Amino acid sequence: MRTPAGYLFLGETMKFKKPPLTIDDQIQLLRQRGMDIPDPDRARRYLSHISYFRLRGYWIPFENKENGKDHHFMDGTTFDAVLNLYIFDRKFRLLMLEAIERIEISFRAHFANELGVAYGSHFYLDPNYFYRADLHENLLNSLGSEINRSTELFIEHYNKTYDDPALPPIWASAEVMSFGQLSLWYKNLKTRHDKNRIAIPYGIDESLLRSFMHHLTFIRNITAHHGRLWNRRMTITMRMPRKPKALAAMLNPDATRYVGNTVIMLGYFLQLISPGTSWPHRMHQLITNSPGIRPTAMGLQKNWQHLPLWKVPDGNR
Repeated sequence: MRTPAGYLFLGETMKFKKPPLTIDDQIQLLRQRGMDIPDPDRARRYLSHISYFRLRGYWIPFENKENGKDHHFMDGTTFDAVLNLYIFDRKFRLLMLEAIERIEISFRAHFANELGVAYGSHFYLDPNYFYRADLHENLLNSLGSEINRSTELFIEHYNKTYDDPALPPIWASAEVMSFGQLSLWYKNLKTRHDKNRIAIPYGIDESLLRSFMHHLTFIRNITAHHGRLWNRRMTITMRMPRKPKALAAMLNPDATRYVGNTVIMLGYFLQLISPGTSWPHRMHQLITNSPGIRPTAMGLQKNWQHLPLWKVPDGNR
């Protein structure tokens, strides 16, 4: 059986046999595959600080899939073009992380405020408010561990001042929950009514909010680990809303596994949280001013530049 280069079949599995390459060897290999590298010292510096393996995800779009040669590049592919794509993705991730942070904080505040006022400061200790008792117990145990490790002043103050209940009120405890935990607490609420208490201020229903928050935890993990984001095919997607109609019209139903719809949803949420926010304008400018980027590869519509999301009053830019 023919094996890929660098591999040896052992039964139905393969043993990895590729040797590590020096940075000079990496540059030579890229040149052999057709990449134009006019300044090898510059390329050497970037490869030493970013790594060949990380950059590889950014030169895959430049590989020629039609010439029959593995990993050979299209004519005219330059190291700078790959590097510019990497730099764009870094700036893109930072903008995404900025938006996710604000939405996470807003979601956390609504969870604590709406349900705390409705059911009391320590409602979250009662499994009767939640759908699955086993998940509630696991979440409570995880939260207790986080609180015990926390050095937040408001946690220390509660522990020094009160001994009953053992855990702080929801508005303090919610601040210690990770985004992933918070998403699970919300998902495990027993009634749609309680979930909609938190969803309605965002103009959507609870099923969409639940799906979007779960999706955002996935996106946040990618950004936090500096992973390639701009054209990644997502394994955890979000539901596509039918309402509000203005939001639904901006989304691309043919690209549900790409980040373009996430960008639109983030902009929608931020405009609710902070009317006049400059984030949509800055995102629009980043994509527009990056000539090597194909917005459709991100999952944006072909008419993406004309979406109402980007229209920000001049005074707020």
